[in-house]
Amino acid sequence: MADAKVIPFDDDRSRSGGGSRPARRRTGAGGRGDGSTAPVSALPGGRLPEPAPGGAGAQEPQEAQEPPEPSVSPASSASPAPSAGADGGWERRIAGGLAFLRRRVTGDYEVDEFGYDKELTDQVLMSALRPLADTYFRVEVKGIENIPSEGGALIVANHSGTLPLDGLMLQVAVHDHHPAERHLRLLAADLVFHLPVVNELARKAGHTLACAEDAQRLLELGEIVGVMPEGFKGIGKPFGDRYKLQRFGRGGFVSTALRAGAPIVPCSIVGAEEIYPMIGNAKTLARLLGFPYFPITPTFPWLGPLGALPLPTKWTIQFGEPIPTDGYPPEAAEDPMLMFNLTDQVREQIQHTLYKLLVQRRSVFF
Repeated sequence: MADAKVIPFDDDRSRSGGGSRPARRRTGAGGRGDGSTAPVSALPGGRLPEPAPGGAGAQEPQEAQEPPEPSVSPASSASPAPSAGADGGWERRIAGGLAFLRRRVTGDYEVDEFGYDKELTDQVLMSALRPLADTYFRVEVKGIENIPSEGGALIVANHSGTLPLDGLMLQVAVHDHHPAERHLRLLAADLVFHLPVVNELARKAGHTLACAEDAQRLLELGEIVGVMPEGFKGIGKPFGDRYKLQRFGRGGFVSTALRAGAPIVPCSIVGAEEIYPMIGNAKTLARLLGFPYFPITPTFPWLGPLGALPLPTKWTIQFGEPIPTDGYPPEAAEDPMLMFNLTDQVREQIQHTLYKLLVQRRSVFF
């Protein structure tokens, strides 16, 4: 862009025809430029003269001067020009997009040891999921302050909805609502990494296999890790069992948190159960396709691809108070009774919060 021409504001001659000068402040006799009166000293051997009435030493009333009328140039009377800030914003966006494409083509970007691509996640994947969370499901987030601003933490949430959209909405909620814009690294099932395209997107988004080694490694690196211990039992349960937590496995997530000394943050998600009301399960077809279940809903498969559209329910995601684990000795991770007690504590806290949120909810869709 060309440099803008700077017009000095004190140059009135160029706008008024050169006849008038800018008004100056009046200082009076013997005055200073800043409007104050200079001290008067006596002559040698004499006295200070008495100020005559109405003389130079008296305060003279100044005539009120009318402020000069502002000159109006033809350019100012015309319609306002487009905002330069808006143009600059679009230019920055276009330049950023072109730079992003250049880095993608040349391979000038970084991924971590798990395949996580932070730049692609922030600029593409999160931008695609954000309208779904903010506008379609209208996700309301509570208790985000319970997630630490730094260091590792394990978020344990309930799982539901027939398709794992709750994990994606949880990822958006942590990133967009936390003051530190932290990234959630979800632990996913084996099936996710066996599906084409989904496998690559999951790796790029920072998700990894649900195994103790990967989870502990991420926690020790100071990452926020998310786990849904119900697994397929929770996401594929019938609509009649909605918001009833299934078994949390053998408590492996508690053992991982104990080894890493990371706090456990219980998380309750309300609204995901109703996006695909599962009224049946075609088990034979599921076995043929290699799926854990094949859902039958009021709209799928009767409406074809249109039946795969989720219902626009109103979501609430609440993070509970963290349960610290750094006070336990190293051998506590091998204590089955301790793992059972902590697992039951987390499960009960999530279930209690689910019931409380359901009582507070006015409607499924509002």
